[in-house]
Amino acid sequence: MPNPPHTSLPQPSTPPGAPALPALPALLPTLGFDPALLLRAQGIRVVFFDIDGVLTDAGLYFSEAGETLKRFHSLDGHGIKLLQRAGIVVAVVSGRDSAPLRTRLQALGVTHLRLGHENKRPAAEALLAELGLGWHEAAAMGDDWPDLPLLRRCALAVAPPNAHPEVLRLAHHVTTRPGGQGAARELCDLLLVASGQYARLLQEAGA
Repeated sequence: MPNPPHTSLPQPSTPPGAPALPALPALLPTLGFDPALLLRAQGIRVVFFDIDGVLTDAGLYFSEAGETLKRFHSLDGHGIKLLQRAGIVVAVVSGRDSAPLRTRLQALGVTHLRLGHENKRPAAEALLAELGLGWHEAAAMGDDWPDLPLLRRCALAVAPPNAHPEVLRLAHHVTTRPGGQGAARELCDLLLVASGQYARLLQEAGA
């Protein structure tokens, strides 16, 4: 028996008089920073991040195999990626080194690393020399005494609220979120706004 001729099913159409699709809401930046802080943040081309207490909550998880776990926050990770898209170099200087840390930084595309360096100033200065940059183009975020040499020298010093009192006293800006819970993202947002690239990246994300 021959196959019946092929007929296409009728396609649904918008009924006459149906309301038009609503326009997408505008993507307007809602973040605001102090003008003096934005002025200080202009011209930053490299950011030094500590790990424990800044990109993590400072908790250390040890087993008989050593440090096998670290908890990071996704907001911080995306902020780091946005900085890189904006042309701002992300560097990490930490007194600790571990496999979970290296795995996370590799996933974020962070290649400027100095891990296992208790004396952070020479490590940071070596990175600046490699990049051809100076302290006046650097920001740093730390939470404890080993971070003080960097925070004293950079153009913008930032600390999470869980930082040691001596670090808080030195910081130009203290974030509202604690370390490991979005504090680093606040610094990333600040630098993106100061560089004039926040609105563009926001529009691209919502397109």
